[in-house]
Amino acid sequence: MSDFDFKAYLKERQAVVNKQLETILNSLDKERELTRAMAHSLMAGGKRLRPILCLAACEACGQDPVVALPAASALEMVHTYSLIHDDLPAMDDDDLRRGIPTCHKAFSEATAILAGDGLLTHAFQVLTRPGNLFERLPDPAVRLELTAILSEAAGVDGMIEGQMLDMLSQDRDAAALPSSLDHLEKIHTLKTGMMIKASVLSGAVSAGAGPDTQERLAVYAEKVGLAFQVKDDILDVEGDPAVMGKPAGSDEAKNKMTYPALMGLEPSKGYAEELVNEAVEALNNFDEKALPLRAIAEYILQRRR
Repeated sequence: MSDFDFKAYLKERQAVVNKQLETILNSLDKERELTRAMAHSLMAGGKRLRPILCLAACEACGQDPVVALPAASALEMVHTYSLIHDDLPAMDDDDLRRGIPTCHKAFSEATAILAGDGLLTHAFQVLTRPGNLFERLPDPAVRLELTAILSEAAGVDGMIEGQMLDMLSQDRDAAALPSSLDHLEKIHTLKTGMMIKASVLSGAVSAGAGPDTQERLAVYAEKVGLAFQVKDDILDVEGDPAVMGKPAGSDEAKNKMTYPALMGLEPSKGYAEELVNEAVEALNNFDEKALPLRAIAEYILQRRR
């Protein structure tokens, strides 16, 4: 991996994703407050990890990643909707996201709710009726499968249920839970892991990958998804708010169930490293086209925001 310039790759892929998201926003009426609120959060920067995972998985399967841009764009739109709603006063009640005021602070609570709703619903229009937004499109049957993958990951048996369990875990009686660590893993698998798995699988499906390839990439995605959340919990303890673009220490203040709270900080770091190693091992049968996926796994472990 020494010859692979991951920083350059990340920057180039972020630019591709940002350009595509701007194209989607430009197809809407930019004078509307709803569009401006959607753009405020969607174009606020961010790592673009999910769409980049989608593009990298497509590339690992031997296809031009441009064919995965519809799925990558929809994934980022749904992810951003979830952030807008997570930040609302009824949820995490946060003032900053990606270094700027959260959507409900920049506009209003009602506008933020509708902006999140707009991003969520328009993401599925982007997948099912993309018009001339993209240079290349997967076949209609593939786009239907991509819609199913995304709706399942973001829905009542995925991200939404994970958020619900996360909220219920606050002010918890830990002794009443059969296994706090098992329960925490379930929360993160649903809340974060399902969308990360959907990102990787969407790239593979866009590339026309077969079941065996999808299965190996699913293992990679499950390990990476959990490692990402463990690292998030660690950063909330020791991260720099100026680098992260949001406050640190909020999990403890809200009595959230986290890996450092249950395992301790150093064991949490060891667990994250173990998960990343397992993710990389899942890619053993892939050639150099999977270098970006391997680098992303290492990046998750080393990231500071």
